[in-house]
Amino acid sequence: MKTALIVAIDANRGIGKDNDLMWHLPNDMKFFKETTQNQIVVMGRKNYDSIPERFRPLPNRLNVVLTRNPDFQAPGCKVFTSLTDCLEFFKEENDRTVFIIGGGEIYKMALDSGLIDEMFITYIDKSYGADTFFPEFDTTQWQQNLVTKQDKDDAHDASYQIMHYIRIE
Repeated sequence: MKTALIVAIDANRGIGKDNDLMWHLPNDMKFFKETTQNQIVVMGRKNYDSIPERFRPLPNRLNVVLTRNPDFQAPGCKVFTSLTDCLEFFKEENDRTVFIIGGGEIYKMALDSGLIDEMFITYIDKSYGADTFFPEFDTTQWQQNLVTKQDKDDAHDASYQIMHYIRIE
């Protein structure tokens, strides 16, 4: 099983406000879609709820929702009450990557687990007044490579760069 994490963070490590995205970056959204296509995406219940209903579950991916509520149901999704149970379920998965897609608590759990093999982090060159943040991590444990850069333009309200991190064994 390969586990990855994908996130966009603002200049203050912010990832959301009022359970919603704060920016409009179409090329980053396209990168997210292409990277997670035909893979497994794992998200917390609040993150799931923040996705507009017409886009739930995210198409062409196996959607997984983590919640403390054992009775929670999400049509077209698998539901687990712990990240540990979720990763145990997919431990024999060899064809698809398990992508952690948020939110804040789920990212922290995933990083603390030590089970993340790679990360795709979009660094946005602007602050948005977030109320939810991406946790700090030790960059010395990761090899970093630039994936792409995007300048601010009519379609993108801020410039950003996407970095790919691979865990150093």
